[in-house]
Amino acid sequence: VQLQASGGGLVQDGGSLRLSCTVSGFTSNQYAIGWFRQAPGKEREGVSCVSVRGGGTSTADSVKGRFSISRDNAKNTVYLQMSSLKPEDTAVYYCSADPRTFHSASFFLRNGMYYYGKGTQVTVSS
Repeated sequence: VQLQASGGGLVQDGGSLRLSCTVSGFTSNQYAIGWFRQAPGKEREGVSCVSVRGGGTSTADSVKGRFSISRDNAKNTVYLQMSSLKPEDTAVYYCSADPRTFHSASFFLRNGMYYYGKGTQVTVSS
């Protein structure tokens, strides 16, 4: 299983970015997928996850209404559209996947996932 995130960069306060994650080694719609982030000196936290069961989505309160997760199964790609970015969104963002099909998206958001790719840095300047 391989996950490769891209699309990070430097953006001004209020700007937008779209992160992409290409997955290989499995078919994306057979795994729960998600995005996590880790800021300097802080623990990794869930940003948004999508479960296999019912395709439900769970998004952290801190980014709700500003970030949106989606996936293109034909391209085996997962996206995180980020808008109205704030300096506190600065972090390394990680694409993730999990083969456990019976858990909800909120479970993964709280507890993490099994596989993580290399992260992509997002820096929001004030």
